[in-house]
Amino acid sequence: MVATSLGVSLVVVDFTIVNVVMPPIIDDLKISAFGAQWIQESYAIILAALLLLMGRFSDIVGARRLFLIGTVIFGLASVAAALSPNGEFLIISRFVQGIGGAIVMPTSLALLNMTFRGPDRGKAFAIWGSTIGAAAAVGPLLGGWLAEYSWRWAFGINIFVVLLILAGVMQFLQKSPRQPGRIDAAGGVLSVLGLGLLAFGLIEGRNYGWWEARKSFGPFGDGVNLSVVPVALVVSVVSLVLFLRLQAGLTRKNGTAPLMDTSLFGIKSFSTGNIATLIIALAEFGILAVLPLWLQYTLGYSAVQTGLMVFVVAIGSFFASGASFGMAEKAGPIGLVRIGLVLEAIGLLMFGLLASSDSQWWVIGIALFLYGMGVGFATAQVTNVVLADVPPQQAGQGSGIQSAARQLGSALGIAILTSTFFTALASDLSDRLAQRGTPGADQLASAVSDSAGAMISGLSQNPQTASAAAAARDAMSHAVQINGYTCAALLALGMLATFLIPRHKPDAQQWGEEHAHGAAPDAGVNAEPTRAS
Repeated sequence: MVATSLGVSLVVVDFTIVNVVMPPIIDDLKISAFGAQWIQESYAIILAALLLLMGRFSDIVGARRLFLIGTVIFGLASVAAALSPNGEFLIISRFVQGIGGAIVMPTSLALLNMTFRGPDRGKAFAIWGSTIGAAAAVGPLLGGWLAEYSWRWAFGINIFVVLLILAGVMQFLQKSPRQPGRIDAAGGVLSVLGLGLLAFGLIEGRNYGWWEARKSFGPFGDGVNLSVVPVALVVSVVSLVLFLRLQAGLTRKNGTAPLMDTSLFGIKSFSTGNIATLIIALAEFGILAVLPLWLQYTLGYSAVQTGLMVFVVAIGSFFASGASFGMAEKAGPIGLVRIGLVLEAIGLLMFGLLASSDSQWWVIGIALFLYGMGVGFATAQVTNVVLADVPPQQAGQGSGIQSAARQLGSALGIAILTSTFFTALASDLSDRLAQRGTPGADQLASAVSDSAGAMISGLSQNPQTASAAAAARDAMSHAVQINGYTCAALLALGMLATFLIPRHKPDAQQWGEEHAHGAAPDAGVNAEPTRAS
């Protein structure tokens, strides 16, 4: 449990830790804004692109073996990133980290799904899900602390965690069953192309422009005033449609199984649970993408203080993980998901109602604690619900699909919420400056928005622009309020989606009935629903 949770924590932490250490990276390696962006986004794009493919590899190679391979790749890429002499080498290292992360994420889920049964299974998923929420919050804290020494330690510290994971897996995890077969090569190419370009389009839309080009990318934006983003999204949709048609018609001839077994969607808990996963992911982590900006540029927090504040999410998530053990039997997995969604929505509504340029730290802390508790309940148990009825021999494939749904929802949510945040910031600031008669209100508002709020401190230092800085702080607080309401509305939609998920018998009862009818246990899975070693 510790080994698999640490593996997931590595993948998630490296999403958020880079945001805090980016300024010293830019100063040290003398990279451009374009290079800085690719250091952040290359990891997320390759991770999303490979999840389905690695889920299928997990079934063929064995989840334990592939988890070890992914962890080693991640560790070596982290060392390379820490030693990077220039921005180009760091971007390549981040791509390789994304490959390792894409292996670790679905295989860790497959290992839990195969190893734990009965009440222990719900507890295992509770810990796994809480780790995701906690790791997302630990990243800024760890990044702020390590930035005081060197940005290189933000990557170098991973190697110590990797060694712990390898030791734990080798000592405590049994070998996983393998399914003879071959990879669907055409499906693999289409899925990587479709998911990779979809993630690229969603993440880069605000940067390159959703239709008209804001920046050049290859032939796009120079000769033709067309952004690369709509082209990427069209190619993505075509690739995914072809992929789905191929998977639906593919038979298991010559040992080649479909990359995404569409028969899994005949399991109602799996299909409806993945819909709920995608919708919930839209709202869960989008707020964390913009919250550090508000804390630093509006409230004046340092990087370390910002990390400490966001860490409250991790405290709430772990608190929920412990509480879920005693509540699981009475409330059930779906009940815990709904409790989590309500708690998340309350925390986010507090931002909608109370965020201001002079918000008190304890108000923010209460909102983040409730939000973290919600993540701890909902994220963990929705995974339990999705994979509850998936056969162990298809655990890797099912985990890959569930991870892809979560990652797609997160990418889409971050794209929607960051676009909403910066659009609201620019619009509200422009109105405030125009009311004060500030010349060039629109241009100044756009400049503050494009700088993600970093201009505010410079404006405040000049007496002639101090009033514009105050207006910018109020506008940024207004944008946080809009995001709080938007996230809460998306969570309400996720709540409605949970009512599509059927209730099923507890895992231990299903297990007993299978054996009562003479079903043999799957290879590699304990014959009794006892605790794993």
